[in-house]
Amino acid sequence: PRGIRQMAKLEIVYEDSALVAVNKPSGLASIPGRGEKDSALEQLARQLKLPMSGSEDPRIRVVHRLDKDTSGVLLFAKTIDAQRHLSHQFQNNWAVKEYLALVIGRPAEESGVIDAPIRPDKQRVGYMKVDKHGKRALTEWRVEETFRGLTLVRAMPKTGKTHQIRVHMQHMGHPLAVDPLYGPTGEMYGQGIFLSRFKRNYRLGKWQEEKPLIARLTLHAQKLTVKLPDGKELSLEAKMPKDFAATLKMLRKYWR
Repeated sequence: PRGIRQMAKLEIVYEDSALVAVNKPSGLASIPGRGEKDSALEQLARQLKLPMSGSEDPRIRVVHRLDKDTSGVLLFAKTIDAQRHLSHQFQNNWAVKEYLALVIGRPAEESGVIDAPIRPDKQRVGYMKVDKHGKRALTEWRVEETFRGLTLVRAMPKTGKTHQIRVHMQHMGHPLAVDPLYGPTGEMYGQGIFLSRFKRNYRLGKWQEEKPLIARLTLHAQKLTVKLPDGKELSLEAKMPKDFAATLKMLRKYWR
């Protein structure tokens, strides 16, 4: 119908009769929620012309979630059996997850493990924090690439707490370069990453306004490995979104 903006199609990274995985863009919620106009679940159901509720199969069934502003591999089941099988792996932390995170500063080590319990922050609604009374949260990480002032880190959460990587990286002293909840505020990164910050003699035309290279959470769920019902391993990979890739390209060029 007129008036409804036609959303770009979700990029499907894998599909068979039991499951389907997409490369979720940043800014799109995983599932319907209060105040959300659309979600990956609803969009995929429309795209594949499958229901997203009811007891009949096939239908699009939720297995896990990504934060709204995180891009990357998001997996759905098409049958109740596949949903049970996959959900069990996430609940028991058997699914292997790998994220790419662009963070501020440079870690002193090349790799490490953050073992710090997390719980909701009672002072601030929607925030999580490291707290000894929280639930155990474990993140392995290693440096992938370093720049002047920023580092690309591969983070491998071994537990699945809300905002885990974001809170753990902040706790380590290296918050995500752009993160409205846990990142630094102010001009340098609060509004995004701007080329003028690191390209010498950067100039704009008279009436031009500089747009950020990336203005959203610098976190991408790049890889996900799960076991299929027949015991075989399935590794899924989501290519990096254009804004994230463009940012890294410019950092490699001007800020080594």
